[in-house]
Amino acid sequence: MANYKNLPAPTPEGGLNRYMQDIRKFPLLEPEEEYMLAKRWVEEQDTEAAHQMVTSHLRLAAKIAMGYRGYGLPQAEVISEANVGLMQAVKRFDPEKGFRLATYAMWWIRASIQEYILRSWSLVKLGTTSAQKKLFFNLRKAKARIGALEEGDLHPDNVAKIATDLGVTEDEVISMNRRLSGGDASLNATVGTEGEGAMQWQDWLEDEDADQAGDYAESNELEVRREMLAEALEVLNEREKDILTQRRLSDETVTLEDLSTQYNVSRERIRQIEVRAFEKLQKRMREIARTKGMMATA
Repeated sequence: MANYKNLPAPTPEGGLNRYMQDIRKFPLLEPEEEYMLAKRWVEEQDTEAAHQMVTSHLRLAAKIAMGYRGYGLPQAEVISEANVGLMQAVKRFDPEKGFRLATYAMWWIRASIQEYILRSWSLVKLGTTSAQKKLFFNLRKAKARIGALEEGDLHPDNVAKIATDLGVTEDEVISMNRRLSGGDASLNATVGTEGEGAMQWQDWLEDEDADQAGDYAESNELEVRREMLAEALEVLNEREKDILTQRRLSDETVTLEDLSTQYNVSRERIRQIEVRAFEKLQKRMREIARTKGMMATA
């Protein structure tokens, strides 16, 4: 693959302003040019072709990364993780599929960022439901959609609206909002040089309502993860699979007491089976992810 040490990188010393200016110097690719570069990489392992595809999409990676600000993590690191996802996308891009690299890369970039955030946040613990993860990644977007941009606690009506839209409890909305509030960067903070032509953070954000490519990428991501989970579950025996499904993969969690009655064993035994099954599932998921090249590795 290309020598990524030659890529510009956001650093605390250099600042994001400088990085944004640097990546805008790389030209965007026309469809035919992108196709030919991708062919050179696939057929000849031409590292210069791969490097051009990566650098021409650094702005896309940065733009997506800006949508994940406010998790209390250094923005430079989030952008770096986005770039890792971009590199993975270029490495596996097939130009014969008929779509642009940007459409394909969106999934890899978001997956890399989200994996980094989930690794870094202690609040996203083992066993967190899909609904809670959806809340974690979509709360600020939901607040913006209903105009709830005030600091501090949300109005009860807004809490109820968000809870209904995202399929979580009102208490979960309140708790998550308190954890995430205070870390958001101002959307009006300037990026780049001051004066005429200066950009703000909000100028880098995607128009979610008009992003058909993003919708495709997100639906594809969900489908891939479902397939991975189904494959990984095969490592479990029937009892482990049933207990883990009822305890961690169902919308309504079944209690240890109910399962102990169902299987005629102690609650502690059910807990031990659940923990062991989850560890086996995690290990298998990581193996599948590595095989598919989905783990965010430097």
